[in-house]
Amino acid sequence: MREKNFKKQDRSNLNFFKTLLTSLIIIFIFSVLPNSAKFIKNNLKSNEIVFNSSKQNFDETLDKKRKKNIKIKEAINDRFSWNIFDDIDVFGKDEEDENPQRLSASTIEELFKDNGYNLDTVKKTKLVNVGNQLTKLPKELKNIQSPKKRKKLFIQIVLPLIIEENLKIRFDRKKLFKILNKNNTSKRDKSWLDLKFKQYGVKNNDLTKLKIRMDEIPVSLAIAQAAKETGWGSSRFAQEGNALFGQWTWSGEGIKPLDVGKDKKHKVAKFKILKASVRAYQRNLNTHPSYKQFRIERAIQRDNDEKLESLKLVNFLEKYAETGKEYTEVLKQIINQNSLTDFDDVDILPTSLKMKNLI
Repeated sequence: MREKNFKKQDRSNLNFFKTLLTSLIIIFIFSVLPNSAKFIKNNLKSNEIVFNSSKQNFDETLDKKRKKNIKIKEAINDRFSWNIFDDIDVFGKDEEDENPQRLSASTIEELFKDNGYNLDTVKKTKLVNVGNQLTKLPKELKNIQSPKKRKKLFIQIVLPLIIEENLKIRFDRKKLFKILNKNNTSKRDKSWLDLKFKQYGVKNNDLTKLKIRMDEIPVSLAIAQAAKETGWGSSRFAQEGNALFGQWTWSGEGIKPLDVGKDKKHKVAKFKILKASVRAYQRNLNTHPSYKQFRIERAIQRDNDEKLESLKLVNFLEKYAETGKEYTEVLKQIINQNSLTDFDDVDILPTSLKMKNLI
């Protein structure tokens, strides 16, 4: 009987401890669970923040290179603001102050390589280093057997020259429109306008005509004409006289063509450096009566979408060569076969910025 009472008491004690243990477990769970849930929630939130932060960093990194060209172009505009041209030439010395040097083709290729200057990079970044300018074509250019290699080197040489001269016109044009939007024109503005009227051969202070004449020549068109007129840099006129566009002269310094008749008095204009040839070419297309329709078509394109299309403008250059229509068709072929329109939207990269940082 006593043994049964002990067993009953043991079972009672066991039940008590079970109940106590269960209560303690329940209390523990209810006390820890909220903190655990909070911890889990905070941990998930933290992970979400880290993920979002990582995603943001990734997006920023992805956008960095995409936006870099835009930032650089804005920096270019800040550096070369239109009013700077009132006082100084930000592009360096004029050709009269240049000391022309002729480098070999191999030296030029090595310099371009060291500067990270190649046409694939230019097409990718839409920027070209103006510091890559040369004053003369290499003699070896005409001896390069590979047409592809010769064309590539020729384009690399003339591209910065053409873009720089276009940029000068662009800022002149920007200044012109800014003056036209003013209510009052200052003496300084009037002096600048007088200079431009003379430079573009505009009479009677005709602002409409000045706006039409003061404009760029598409890069693709300029390269194509330089290639056609010089045989991709191999002609005697280009080698001896830096004449990239075969312009004639009857009074200035020039080179007499070998096959010209005795009754012909013209010469091919000679220049001290290549850049002077580009400048004279632009002035020719922008002022000569023979290219009036060219300028009108260019103005129409500006009014429509601000983009100049060389393959349309070339149709109005029949008078540039004696072959007329045939000449314009050859230019179109050169533009298309060599994808020259890829260079139409290329800008100048200031020499302080390195091309390798853009890749």
